[in-house]
Amino acid sequence: MTPRTVFTVGHSTHSISDFLGLLQKHGITAVADVRSMPVSRFTPQFNRYAVERSLLDVDIKYVFLGKELGARTDDPTCYVDGRVRYDLLARTSDFVRGIERLRNGSRSERIAVMCAEQEPLDCHRCVLVARVLDEYEITVEHIHGDGHVEDHASAMRRLMAKFKLDQEDLFRTAAMRLQEALDRQERRIAYVNEELRIDGTPET
Repeated sequence: MTPRTVFTVGHSTHSISDFLGLLQKHGITAVADVRSMPVSRFTPQFNRYAVERSLLDVDIKYVFLGKELGARTDDPTCYVDGRVRYDLLARTSDFVRGIERLRNGSRSERIAVMCAEQEPLDCHRCVLVARVLDEYEITVEHIHGDGHVEDHASAMRRLMAKFKLDQEDLFRTAAMRLQEALDRQERRIAYVNEELRIDGTPET
């Protein structure tokens, strides 16, 4: 069986020409948009229909998967004290269906999963979506803003180092330390819906 690869990319504040250049440099043929809200006052070139037109102009397909794979789910069962829990989100039927679409699409297309953040570690595309794809043994490569590509294992090593969890530990395996790093990063970046918080006190 031919190994499959899925890329991830953040549109950040790129010009549309620079962004298209990033995709073309890596031979991307399809973009899967996983933003829950695909609009921005500051980067209108990446509003859903604007970016879709720009991609189609250079023969790159576009699909919106924000409902399935977005980080700001409408499903209240995915929230604990107002914060999205990625493990709960990953088990929803929408999310499972979105992952299956990526897996199927990767058989014929060179897909980039697109979100907004430039740094992969600061985005659910890496901490959640790529992690699940990795569990399915799909190779994940993260495209950075300067054009270089980082494999998912290297990104996870960077994440562990960020929390000083990259050193051998007598009592915890590497897998346990990685899980702690993922949990800690999730608490930093996961969406919080203040209306669903139990005590009603906004986070600081």
